[in-house]
Amino acid sequence: MIRLEQVSKTFPGTTVPAVDHVTLEIPEGEICVLLGPSGCGKTTTMKMVNRLIEPSSGQIFIDGKNTAESDPVQLRRSIGYVIQQIGLFPNKTVEDNICLMPDVLGWERAKSRARAAELLDMVAMDPATFLKRYPKELSGGQQQRIGVLRAIAADPPVLLMDEPFGAIDPINREIIQDEFLKMQARIKKTIMFVSHDIDEAVKMADRIAIFNHGRLIQYDTPDKILAQPATNFVSDFVGGDRTLKRLQLLTVKDAMMPDPPRVCAEDTLAKAVALMEENGHRSIVMVGPRGKARGYVELAEARGIKGTVGENHEPLPTTVTPDENLRTAVSTMFRHDRTWLACVDSDGIFKGYVTLRGITHLLSEINRDG
Repeated sequence: MIRLEQVSKTFPGTTVPAVDHVTLEIPEGEICVLLGPSGCGKTTTMKMVNRLIEPSSGQIFIDGKNTAESDPVQLRRSIGYVIQQIGLFPNKTVEDNICLMPDVLGWERAKSRARAAELLDMVAMDPATFLKRYPKELSGGQQQRIGVLRAIAADPPVLLMDEPFGAIDPINREIIQDEFLKMQARIKKTIMFVSHDIDEAVKMADRIAIFNHGRLIQYDTPDKILAQPATNFVSDFVGGDRTLKRLQLLTVKDAMMPDPPRVCAEDTLAKAVALMEENGHRSIVMVGPRGKARGYVELAEARGIKGTVGENHEPLPTTVTPDENLRTAVSTMFRHDRTWLACVDSDGIFKGYVTLRGITHLLSEINRDG
């Protein structure tokens, strides 16, 4: 969908190219994050896509059409653009800010306002509450959401994003990133996204482009970037903890022991002990009649004690789902001082468990294979 062929940019009065013969292609519906140190050429590269900066040489294509052959104004109107500073109009309501480009393009008012309500609902902002508010009545995170919605209101196929979440506090940034990924799963825009944060890139990107001194050093999937950095620069840039960063790309399901032994409340502790010893486990999960995880019994505590599991179980401090990433799982283990977690589905049905030892083993295997 977006293709750059030998694109360069040298600004007047300089001899060193800001962007030097960059070639890359972003498939339709994917997110490409441009990464690199300050002054590496990533923002200049992005701005050449909508001709805010004109290339010195090379060609840029969107959906097979050379952007140099398009009217710059019409080109920009066909591309969504989100910036860190957001740039909402303070004298316009949320509704009118979102509808800015549909209004410019001549949409019927009823259609554009319905679109604004639809988009607000998509990011869990109640239209009845927020449509008539002004930017000053919104939090920073809410303003950023509106900035994104304004960029996609006219349904452009391509979206350019310049550090869109950089000015938001970490808690809200995580929430907005998650919302954006859910939205992207529905709208499937082709996105070029400038960031300075490797963790954000690993989370958000289908592909990562790493720049240095105007050159594209490596262009690959997040997993390949972390597992097989092309140069020492890339290895240093992604950090010495790149193995841990890969946890974000793996799910609990990848490390989960599925369908392990379990006990019910009416089972005896002797049965629970026998199952744990037989399978080499130090704990066992108690489930309800329909298979929902209800608690657990520790081997060390159950040995030599009479009675039922229901009379002697401990409540589970927390659980994870198989679809959560392993970074979240490990963080949850540390937060609750656990070395294992029960895995449940969306209905609370016990599916298996994941251990810190199992995750370590999985990473060792991946590193060996890589």
